[in-house]
Formats: sequence, C-alpha cells, structure tokens
Amino acid sequence: MLSALYIENLAIIEQAELLLDAGFNVLTGETGAGKSIIIDALGAVLGERTSRELVRTGCNEANVSATFTELSPSVLYALEEQGFSPDEDGSLIISRRIGADGKTAARIGGRPAPVAVLREIGRMLVNVHGQHENQTLLSVDRHRGYLDALGRLQPIADRYAETYHHYCAIRRELKKLDMDEDAKERRADLLRYQIKELEDADLKVGEEEALKKRRDLFRSSERITATLRRASNAYEGDDDTDGVEALLSAVAENVQTAASLMEDLNPLSERFQALLYELEACGEELRTASEELTFDESERDAVEDRLAYLRRILTKYGGTEETALIALEESKRELDGIEGADARIAELTVQLGRAQDVMVAAATELTEARRRAAEQFIGRVQEELTFLDMPRVTMAVSIEPTALTVHGADKVEFLISSNPGEPPRSIAKIASGGELSRIMLAIKSVMADVDDIDTLIFDEIDTGISGHAAQRVGKKLRQTAASTARSRQILCVTHLAQIASQGHHHLLISKEVVNERTFTRVRSLDGNGRERELARIVSGSVTEASLAAAREMLESSGN
Repeated sequence: MLSALYIENLAIIEQAELLLDAGFNVLTGETGAGKSIIIDALGAVLGERTSRELVRTGCNEANVSATFTELSPSVLYALEEQGFSPDEDGSLIISRRIGADGKTAARIGGRPAPVAVLREIGRMLVNVHGQHENQTLLSVDRHRGYLDALGRLQPIADRYAETYHHYCAIRRELKKLDMDEDAKERRADLLRYQIKELEDADLKVGEEEALKKRRDLFRSSERITATLRRASNAYEGDDDTDGVEALLSAVAENVQTAASLMEDLNPLSERFQALLYELEACGEELRTASEELTFDESERDAVEDRLAYLRRILTKYGGTEETALIALEESKRELDGIEGADARIAELTVQLGRAQDVMVAAATELTEARRRAAEQFIGRVQEELTFLDMPRVTMAVSIEPTALTVHGADKVEFLISSNPGEPPRSIAKIASGGELSRIMLAIKSVMADVDDIDTLIFDEIDTGISGHAAQRVGKKLRQTAASTARSRQILCVTHLAQIASQGHHHLLISKEVVNERTFTRVRSLDGNGRERELARIVSGSVTEASLAAAREMLESSGN
C-alpha cells in the first residue's frame, strides 16, 4: 500500500507531501491545478519514462519518493531476488531523482537501483489505470491476457508454452538436417577438404611463436657472430695485447705472493682466485657458444616457409592454433552429422510427431480452460456492468481457433451488444469512450481478487460519463477498495462530485501564485472542507444550494 508520496521541484510543484490511507482516496481540484503532475510523479518513482522538462524552472533537479507498507509476499520475493530488502519496520522507500540535464538516478530501500529493476518492482506495487489504458480494450491481442489472468491459467499456459518450444526446437534441428542431397554433398565435400587441410597442417599450440623466435635468431646471426668474436678477443687477447684472462691471472698471482708475506691479504687473494675460476668457466662457455653457433641456410628457409604456411592456414581458420584446432573438431562433428543425417532425420521425425501430439493436447487443455474461464468472466463482468448502469449491455467472449503459437491455438476477443436484440460485436467497433471506461472498470473489479497488486490508481475514470452512471462508478470504486477479501487501496483523480463523494478520503489539489511563481498545494479535507469542494464541483461556486447537494451526496455515500 502507498502510504506517502513526497514531491520536490517537479513542474509547478515546489514541495508537496501526500499522506494516503487504505480504502478509496479521491483527488480533486481545478483544471490545471496539478493533478496530472502527481500521477506523473508517481509514474516516475515507479520507473516509468521521464523527461528533463518535468524539472521545475530554475531548479537543478526534481526528487520524488514513495513509501510503501504491508508488502505482499510476491513483492518481498521479487525484492530478495534483486538483492533488496525493506526496512526493519517492513516499509519500503523508493526514490527517483530527475536532473535538469536529463540524467536520472533511482534508489530502492536506500540503495542505488537500475531503472529497469525499479520499473519491475513498481509494477508489482501499483497499477496505474489512465485514459490510455481504456484503449487496450480496443487491442484484441490484450484480451487473451485478461482472460488468462482472471482464470488463473498461467500454469496451464506455461505448460503449453514448454511443449511448443520443445516442438519448435526439434523442427529447427530437422530443418537444418533436411537439406537437399546436392547441397548436402557440397557441404560434405567442403568439410572433407577443410578437415584434410587442417590435419595436413599438423598444428601444435605454440609452434608459430617458437618459429618466430627462431626466425628472429636467424635474422640477427651476423650481429651475434660479430659480437661473440669481439668478446673472445677481449677475453683471450692477441699478439699485441693481453686478454682479460691473462690480466686477471697476473693480478691473482701477485696478490697470492703478497699474501704469503702478509697474512691479512689471504681473504683478498682467495677472492681474486675465485674470480679467476669463475672467469675461466665463463671463457669456456664463450668458446662453446662460438663453436656451436652455426646458421644453416636450409633451416632458415624451412622456418620462413613453415611460418608463411601457418599464417595462411591460421588466417583462414580463426587466427590462432587454438581456433584452427577448434574448427577442425567442429568440421569433423558436422561431417559426422551429415553422413549420419538420414538416421538422425528419421529419429527426429518420430520425435517431432510425438512432440506435436503432446503440444496439441496441451493446446486443447488450454483452450478448454479458457472456455471455462470465459463463462465465469462473462457472468461476473455482466454483474458489474449492470451495477455500473449498463444493464442493457451484454458481453461475450469469442474464442476462435488459430494456428498454434506460443500463446496457444486461440484468438480471444471481447464482444459487446449495446442494445437488446443486436448480436455481440467487437468492442473496438461499437464502444463509446464512456462505455470503455466502465467496461474496463468492470474488468478491473472482476480481476481485483486475482490481482496481487494492492494499490490501484484511476486517472480520470469519469471520462464520458455523468449523472447516475458516475454515481455507480463511484460506488463500485468504494466497494472494491473496501472489499473484505483483502486490504486494498484505490486512488482516483476525478472531476465529478458523484465519484468524489464516495471516497473514504479526499485530497484537494490547488494552485496559487506567489511572487509571480505558480505553486501546487495538496491538503487533506475534513467534513466541512469536503462539503465545500463538492459544492464547487457541483455548481462551480459554493452556495447554500450546492452545499446542501454536497451534504446529501456525502450522507448517501456513508461519509
């Protein structure tokens, strides 16, 4: 249930707080006072599309927050699935910030939340029924959903959909295999060629990288040879100059002689001797490297040829040895599939027939369930229409067979007859605006008991109606909100006193100008306040006669 709505800097609303209760809440006010802005604010906090134009002129951002209490089990489960939770007292605060730059931010329970998640949770908390929703009755595609919801047919529909998807999966695989013989042979020839090419390549993971290193060594061979030669000359020396080995040997020998005369020099002598041993070992490795460093021109050419061959193969099959080897395995599997296609086709054909039988049986079960639900639906909606001052309107549900789809084998359409003796016809062809409003209200009333959403909002449900019909609409809204089956909350924006007088609670939306700025105010009306507002709605001004009419309306409604 929506217990509070706080709005700040949204359109002409600088700051407003709506405190709401269970039951039937009505919102009234002069045209342009800001009633629609409150609905827009609620839509924003529920995750619907917003616009920077909603931000009050001169402000950097607008903020809307809503507090919900008495959360249903389905809402609590959805919150947990998304990683959110209500406060310790069981309430849930949802907020939305709209920046003047068009950027928005949402929070659920104080934590940042994606707008998509906000929208998903919001639609489980509040059902906003505006004038545009009446037009959904004109869309035949929506009728099936209303019927399935009323009949609680979703489990049956889900079971059918599972059989439909299974059937389609088999059919897709069969279609993929069931190509003509020439195409099949051409594909098999291509796969055989690819398999042979990849197997002949004898690919090994890491080979290309190793060959590149070997090629780089070949390309640097002259430089390596020259530098090793200079190193050997520096180590060994020549006819004119002693090398490093001879020089260090002379140093070590002289230090050793000095150490024999001066005992303190022994550690130094030992260190020079160790250096000499290490230098001799390095010299041996240098000679070995120089002797073993040979560059075979035929090997150089073989490396270049193998690299070029690998690059051609790998470019063709994904760029690396890994992707090429995967392509090899996939080609083998596809070839095995083609070569064994006839057996697989025969197997799938049998499976397809069985899947079709199961699917048709499930579709038949769904159709029969819809026909039973339609009888219940017609009876209950008819009762509501009679109550809503439409006793001569009769309703029917047409369920015609169609090709099997994911939704079953039925085309569901609501039909009405506005006058006795006339056959039912499509709602889209004969219903007026006022009739659509009441028919939708009748459907909503019937579905109220199967709908988990506790808060319903009707934005100008009074479109196209007046007088006695409006009074009946108001009573129906009051009855639905006061149902003993479950706690429910209804908010209704209305211009009709007949509807407003039925509310358990009454909020007045007013507009005033202060210092050449327009402000919207929201206040809860008490008994006298309600009388004066209803009187204004009745006659346009507050007079003794209109006040008397207002008191009579409130008394007759039980307020």
